[in-house]
Amino acid sequence: MRLSRAAREGTGAAPRSLTLGTTTRVVVVCTRGMNTQEIVQKLWNLCNVLRDDGITYMQYVTELTYVLFLKMAKETGTEQQIPKGYRWDELAKKDGVELLDFYKRLLIDLGSKGSGRVQAIYANASTSFRHPRNLRTVVEAIDALDWYSAKSEGLGDLYEGLLEKNAEETKSGAGQYFTPRPLIECMVALIKPQPGEHVQDPAVGTGGFLINADRYVKSLTDEHHDLSVAKQNFQRREAFYGVELVADVQRLALMNAMLHDIEGDIVLGDTLGPTGAQLPKADVILTNPPFGTKKGGGGPTRDDITYPTSNKQLVFLQHIYRGLKPGGRAAVVMPDNVLFEEGVGQRVRADLMDKCDLHTVLRLPTGIFYAQGVKTNVLFFTRGEKDKGNTRAVWFFDMRTNMPSFGKRTPFTRAHFAEFEKAYGEDPLGKSKRKDQGEEGRFRKFTREEIAKRGDNLDIAWLKDDSVTDHADLPEPDVIATEIISQLQVALDEMQGLQEELGGEA
Repeated sequence: MRLSRAAREGTGAAPRSLTLGTTTRVVVVCTRGMNTQEIVQKLWNLCNVLRDDGITYMQYVTELTYVLFLKMAKETGTEQQIPKGYRWDELAKKDGVELLDFYKRLLIDLGSKGSGRVQAIYANASTSFRHPRNLRTVVEAIDALDWYSAKSEGLGDLYEGLLEKNAEETKSGAGQYFTPRPLIECMVALIKPQPGEHVQDPAVGTGGFLINADRYVKSLTDEHHDLSVAKQNFQRREAFYGVELVADVQRLALMNAMLHDIEGDIVLGDTLGPTGAQLPKADVILTNPPFGTKKGGGGPTRDDITYPTSNKQLVFLQHIYRGLKPGGRAAVVMPDNVLFEEGVGQRVRADLMDKCDLHTVLRLPTGIFYAQGVKTNVLFFTRGEKDKGNTRAVWFFDMRTNMPSFGKRTPFTRAHFAEFEKAYGEDPLGKSKRKDQGEEGRFRKFTREEIAKRGDNLDIAWLKDDSVTDHADLPEPDVIATEIISQLQVALDEMQGLQEELGGEA
């Protein structure tokens, strides 16, 4: 293993200055003992430098993935997967126009001549760098990082930190691919994926659900050491799989999975098309599907969906409960309109409650996703052995009414789920002993018959909202505006769906 000079010497290094045009900036101070958060911040600070040259946050993280892959392969002794002549040292020793030309050729050749995951990460890759000095800035900054500490802390955690930073930048729009980690951790902890189970995410994003599920299984098995060699190989190569529609986001997911030692298939494709129809059935599905209507209008391009609609969430929901093995379980994030939409929405909910035991609905607070006005829920359900009458009752936990407005001033943490997790219980199938807390409590039970009388409407609320009379607690104007836009989009989606059902043009 070869470390940077500062890491080998074990002391702080002097700041490394780089000249960008007429401006000199200090980009890295390498110090032994940095934690993951500090290393992430140093890499992220470079984005602020490069942004001045027109490189967006998302482009920056994608470029970092290309360059970090080479450096991490060197630091972890896995450079044999990269063809000779395209490894880190070849890149690091070049400068000026030669560096940028070499880098462009490297991206093309690794995407066409590489093998396995290397080729997948670099497939159809191109660079946003226009000036060699900016690429040199990134290469030197990465080379100067404290890789001893980075590896001690975990390279996967370092990369996850970068993805989270990218998601926090709302202008980049990347938040739609990054589900808040406290929510993921809660969902995984309650669903309890086990060794030997197939875990699917049909809307992978940056891979958070699969990685956290893998982490959960590792916590049960002493990092897989309690498993046989065959079972270890299964966990690493076959247990986790999924689909991502956007090529650049799939790269991030592949890199994230690789750094967490996950080799399962994360394919580029459309879950609402043939790719989704070919996915093998799963023991566990954990996901946060994208919101909105299918691009270009029209229904899904697959023939195994019972209730076609342009509403992507309703099609994803059908894919999920149809894609579970008998006895399989799921936790899925869905927006409010899925709970109350009429027409196809009502039929999908009825089908779900027939084929599955929809045992728990968690009403999430606002402000935890990239679009503050979006109201979301987590649906927990288990696929039945038969296709009729599986839901006897649904338990609702209201984590939304009279909750803080989460954001940068009030961070959303795992601790906020403590009351819900206690109420849910230890059984991943939702069969733990539960207590209805009544109209003053957050946890209530509604029978299937009561829900049927409501037209299978699952948009159920009972707590008095104190903010209605307390104007001091009203959300910020931008939050209110975002919520209005979100509700208008839902209305437009419903009108489009109705139009399609009546045979009109979308």
